[in-house]
Amino acid sequence: MRIAGIVDDSTVDGPGVRYTIFMQGCAHNCEGCHNPATHNYHGGGVLSFDQILADLSQHKYIKGVTFSGGEPLDQPEQLAALIEELKTRGYHVVIFTGYRYEEVLQSPSKFAAAKQADILIDGPYIAAQKTLNIPFRGSANQRMIDMQASIATGEVVEI
Repeated sequence: MRIAGIVDDSTVDGPGVRYTIFMQGCAHNCEGCHNPATHNYHGGGVLSFDQILADLSQHKYIKGVTFSGGEPLDQPEQLAALIEELKTRGYHVVIFTGYRYEEVLQSPSKFAAAKQADILIDGPYIAAQKTLNIPFRGSANQRMIDMQASIATGEVVEI
């Protein structure tokens, strides 16, 4: 996987203390993005699943993994495979994406990754809607979606 970096003790990227993987590459180019260095698809570095899982296993107190960016769903096959392994190990998974849930549904490969997550935080960052008043989101247009409930009901279920 091409990643920009890892934070192994984040408290701002989802519930609890989380292991956050910042993916490399993003075409959204949101004005005011707080991670513009992650936009270049050829930047960052490459880590294998084994390297990521070995590092994660060193942090016994971590119960959740977050994928942020860059744009995680732009590496959908690799993301889906890693999330599948994380879920077998009992981790709670959050994905931040600049795509709207409805767009993700239209892409089989993106949906294959997203459907395994517990929470999908969707939508581009919109600087004019910046807010510090809603958990885990930067702008008011972004939704925190319960993926499993949304799949079960066929409707977006927000948390």
